[in-house]
This record gives sequence, C-alpha cells and structure tokens, in this order.
Amino acid sequence: MASVAFFVLMALQVWFSVGPCSAQFKDCNFEAIYSFGDSIADTGNLVHEGLLGSFSAIANLPYGETYFNKSTGRCSDGQLIVDFLARSLDLPLLNPYLQKDAEFSHGVNFAVAGATALKASFFQEKNIQMMYTTSSLNVQLNWFKTHLSSICSSRAECAKKLEKALFLAGEIGGNDYNYAFFQGRSIEEVKSYVPNVVQAVKDAARELIDTGANQLIVPGNFPVGCMPSYLTLFRSNNPAAYDENKCLKDFNNFSKHHNEHLQGAIEELRQEFPHARILYADYYNMLMEIIVNSTSLGFEGGSSMKACCGTGGDYNFDMTKMCGGPGVPACPRPELYIHWDGIHLTQQAYRKIADAIIAYGHREWICKSKSI
Repeated sequence: MASVAFFVLMALQVWFSVGPCSAQFKDCNFEAIYSFGDSIADTGNLVHEGLLGSFSAIANLPYGETYFNKSTGRCSDGQLIVDFLARSLDLPLLNPYLQKDAEFSHGVNFAVAGATALKASFFQEKNIQMMYTTSSLNVQLNWFKTHLSSICSSRAECAKKLEKALFLAGEIGGNDYNYAFFQGRSIEEVKSYVPNVVQAVKDAARELIDTGANQLIVPGNFPVGCMPSYLTLFRSNNPAAYDENKCLKDFNNFSKHHNEHLQGAIEELRQEFPHARILYADYYNMLMEIIVNSTSLGFEGGSSMKACCGTGGDYNFDMTKMCGGPGVPACPRPELYIHWDGIHLTQQAYRKIADAIIAYGHREWICKSKSI
C-alpha cells in the first residue's frame, strides 16, 4: 500500500503543475467547519481573550494587511489555511468562538494562538512557561461542547447537525515543543513529550467522533528546522547541522518523529472508527515542497528562509523585535515570501498548502468545492 506521504506529494504535484483549478473537493457538500488548534488556525480568539501580553502585536497592522486591510487576530499578513478551506466550500470565513454576538451557523473556530495540545498542568510541573494562553485543546473541546448544547439537545440531534460538517483538528502540538525548546530544553527531553502530545490529539479526535464528527482533517507539524525563528535561535557554526535545504536537521528530524507517531495514532483511530473519514494533512512535506520549489512557485529565491516582517540577521528575525513592534518593517510584497514573521507563514504560502489539502481531499474523499 502506498504511503500517505506519496499521495500528498502526488496532490502537490497536481497543484504545482496544473494550478488551483484542479484542487477541488467533489460531492461532499460540507455545510460547516469546526476548527481547533493554535495560531496556524486562530481567526481571533487570542485577541478576544484579551491576554496577549508580549504577543499584542498581532492585534495591529501589518498583521492582516494583505486581505483584510486590518488586523483580525490572524497570525499572518492575510488569510489562513482554514480561510481558504472555507472559501473553497462556499462557506463564510469562520468567526472565533470568543467573539461576542458572532454568527456561527456555518461553523465555529475554537483555535487559539499559542495553545498547546497538553493541559497547563503538564507545563507547570516541568517549570515551562506558557507564554500566551492556557486555552489548550481540552479547553477548546469544552467550548465546542458548550456551543453544541446551544444548537442541539440530544446525541442523535447533534449527530445529525454534524453530519455534513468538516472538522479541522489542528495543527496542534507545535507550541508544546516551541515553549520547551525556546526555554532551553534539549531535543532528547522534548522527545519524551511526544507520546503525551499525540495521545492528547488522538483523545480529542476520538471525543469529536463520539460526538458525531465523521469527517476530520488532522494535520502534522511543520519542518521547524526551516523556520526563521529556529534558524536564528539555534544557529550553528557546524555545517553538518544543516541539510541540503539549509534547514536544521535535528529539529526537522524531531518534527518527523512527531508526525510518525501522529500518523500511527490516526491509523488506530481509523481502525476504531471505520465509519469516520480521517485525513492526515502532511504539513511537513507540503511546506518542504514549497521551500524546495520556491522560485518556480513565484517566491523570491533569496527569501525562502527569511521572514517578510522582521528585522536582523540572515533570517530577518529577532525575538526581541518581533513583527508589529515599533520600528520593525514588513516587506512591501509579502506574496514573494514564504515566511511572514519568522514563526508563521504568509497568506501566499498558506494558500498553496490549502490547495494541496483540497487536492488530496479530492483524491481521498471525492468532495465538492470550488477553485480558490
């Protein structure tokens, strides 16, 4: 049997060679999207929590400048993967759960920038500071249950409500590792967290399926060794620390380790719930394909590892002078960059990843959507 990665790469090749018109879900008729995760999917919950702290810059321009002409709490210059998925299904962009009086008839976004898969108590025990929020995956699930109780009153009724809903369960887990790495923990120590993180994602997916979710996308983690933040903070004078793409090998191998465990958990869920359709979104290989093919995809060749919005060093990233802060510039053409602020991607990179997901979903699910 061919691997998931093989089919993902095939889907990417379809998009790269033909373009977004080929990337269509066909005949699924999704009527809602429910999104969970962290800053890769948050459309404003962290801003509405009002506890931004050192991450307050996301509440201001240039965040959101490309598409919204204002900041919405999205950690990019414009739209996110979840936005492109919604548009492809002719659904409105998802409102954040914490937005008062928001309209939720076509789904809800529960993701929170800075969120972790594991509960706050896990990090407290290890003396690791959670920098932005304690609204971890279990908190988001509780929000979902509260929302569900407002639209249905029985298990059968709720299952009917969710019958034509798409669930985006992640990306989640990246911050569990980021917080530890950025606070000086070793790769070997953080590797010991992986089973806990993957189990939390698996348990959340199981809970969603038990509630009535039948169609889930569960993304893996990005190749963090290619991120400007990691390349700056863990810079090495040893050429052997880098791979052929000039990414940090050990950190990318860590991401692969997480993703391998996650794919194993997904396969177990498929065996446990044969009626559910669970799609693994290979964010690692999707982003690597963009990096490797950056020039042919329209990105500025010399900017494949640089942040568009930032300052300092080879990667345009300085943890003490983050995007949105005083005197920190943004590049004039974000569409030429893969990386937005050194931690998150640009709208253009997210667009290509979303199209790859749709192409893969078309192959696996035969679902209906329009070109984006």
